[in-house]
Amino acid sequence: MTDIDITIVIVNFRVKYFLEQTLRSVEQALEGLRGEVFVIDNASGDDSVEHSKALFPWVKFICNKKNVGFARANNQGINAARGEFTLILNPDTIISPDCLRKPIEWLRGHSDTGAVGIRMVDGNGVFLPESKRAFPTPWVAFCKIFGLSALAPRSPKLAKYHLRYLDDRQPHEVDILSGAFMLCRTDLLKQVGGLDEDFFMYGEDIDLSYRLAKAGLHNQYLPLEMIHYKGESTKKDTMRYVRVFYEAMLIFYRKHFPRYHWIGYPIVKTGVLVRAGLAMCRRALGKLMPSPSLHPTEAPWVILSRNSGEVTLATGINHYKTAIPEQGMARVLIDDSTYSYAEIISIIADNSRKGVEFHIYSHRNHFIISPKMSQV
Repeated sequence: MTDIDITIVIVNFRVKYFLEQTLRSVEQALEGLRGEVFVIDNASGDDSVEHSKALFPWVKFICNKKNVGFARANNQGINAARGEFTLILNPDTIISPDCLRKPIEWLRGHSDTGAVGIRMVDGNGVFLPESKRAFPTPWVAFCKIFGLSALAPRSPKLAKYHLRYLDDRQPHEVDILSGAFMLCRTDLLKQVGGLDEDFFMYGEDIDLSYRLAKAGLHNQYLPLEMIHYKGESTKKDTMRYVRVFYEAMLIFYRKHFPRYHWIGYPIVKTGVLVRAGLAMCRRALGKLMPSPSLHPTEAPWVILSRNSGEVTLATGINHYKTAIPEQGMARVLIDDSTYSYAEIISIIADNSRKGVEFHIYSHRNHFIISPKMSQV
């Protein structure tokens, strides 16, 4: 029996300040738990490691000389894990103590559960549908790739990929959990071989979820909120993203649905061309007819801090309010020396609406973290 409750594995690639914030939230979340944290740096080429090592001497760093991909880097941490449980966690996230304690409690009480995932929201509190998904069978993939899911987002038949017809504020047994937060028993994770390294980026979580289900286990979604800034290092409207994501789908089909290759391969390959074409059109139209911003820079500032003097001095924000308005636009700056990360998650999730954007002020380094990174 291990004396460590949880091992947290974080793969970093050029998200220095997001990583710092993630580790600070992890530090708070681990209070009362026996844990260890591995950061695997995939040859970021910046000072991410040096910066974080100085701030978090208790974290264990593994530095790769080249980018070995998300799956292989995570496996480096998984293979070294000594905790009863292992959490695969993205480096651009914020978690709370409940994000660790309650999933651990669930796994300890449900031996038939393979992995646990939670409710992810973006930096402005908007729910991320990839928090819970269905397996991409040929029909599910067809509806997703060709837009039928978007046309009928609440249909159990047409919108199965993101399971939008399931209430995201209720617990559910689901097919796929997100690799941005996936908690498993360490011995089980090692037993199934960790993440499949044939996937370089994207698709690893789908594959792992599927293998756990094939082993007769259930994957559990719990409505515990975390923030995932989601893709600061990968822009999802680019042709490269489209190509890499759908090539990952092809790997999944070849591995798990070989008898459907005559259906699955043409669907996915056609989908790559369609989605790539749409991405090109969107980018071209965006340049010709840029859409009006939902968060204009003239929106009034709201500073939530007990030390507003320090914040205004560091940021140069001189005119501000001290409460989030019920209507209208606002730019909200939350001081992490005033609020815990659990409180910050709640503030963002509870006040999320169009026209309100959220930033987090780090009083230690006097910089601002936001969905679109803005350094003071």
